[in-house]
Amino acid sequence: MNTDLIAHIEKAIATDVGRSIDELAAMASGGLLAAAKSITNNPAPKIGIITGFFIPHATPPAAENDGLVGTAHMVAGFVGAGFAVRITTDTLCESALRATVAASGANVPIDVVQHKPGGNGTSMEGVIAAWQDAGITHAISIERCGLSHDGKPRNARGDDISAHTAPLDELFLGGPWDTIAIGDGGNEIGMGALDKEIISKNIKNGSTIACRTPAKHLIVAGVSNWGAWGLLAAMATLLPQKRVELTATLSPEKELEMLRHINQHGPSVDGMAGKPKDTVDGIEFEFHEKILKQVIDIIS
Repeated sequence: MNTDLIAHIEKAIATDVGRSIDELAAMASGGLLAAAKSITNNPAPKIGIITGFFIPHATPPAAENDGLVGTAHMVAGFVGAGFAVRITTDTLCESALRATVAASGANVPIDVVQHKPGGNGTSMEGVIAAWQDAGITHAISIERCGLSHDGKPRNARGDDISAHTAPLDELFLGGPWDTIAIGDGGNEIGMGALDKEIISKNIKNGSTIACRTPAKHLIVAGVSNWGAWGLLAAMATLLPQKRVELTATLSPEKELEMLRHINQHGPSVDGMAGKPKDTVDGIEFEFHEKILKQVIDIIS
């Protein structure tokens, strides 16, 4: 029964919004269940989250709100359930990440990787060591631009954004932890779990932007924030004794509150609109609310 519910959740969060992700989602089918089981089967999960996708051409230049709102939900749910959590981004996304943690209502360690060697923040090696010392059991990357097959991080247009993006792929793969990734466009960390040809065939600029970094468990969502809802909901079906805590923030009201807080205080921007808005990926809030209500209804 739980397996059936999680399959329904996975289908809901993989609703296509015009990116042609249906084949990607089909190839990743079962990833949500596997990811949820990996965490819930561990008696004491210690979770490291990687996020932050910087949009240099936005006004103002800032991290996009997709991935950040989902991270706020995960931090709140995981901490509420008693799991250890720490969260990581790079220098240019630091302010948005701090707003994300504040929106979650939790207090967790934040690691900031140097955007450029010798700059502000901690070296990649230092953060990997910190995660290893903390005993991280699961690395979750959500809406984080990964390295394409030519070794450069690329946005959906195919632009090389190396100047604005530290290769956090190295952290994702840098320890003994299980790797879970959430993405929606083919260029995010974890999408290397799929055959490049599937991304090339289905996604605009796919042959250029396809990420080479794999994840053990891949969750393909219509919008990456939806993948975070799905993971929390799936875990709640497997851990009914922690359901209230895991899903405490899964409501349209809390979603909008978090979105507005991160947009204002990050700041963060709608990556498609290029400015702070109560939208994500150019999609009006009402559509996000519709998908969230579907997820809530499934687990109710």
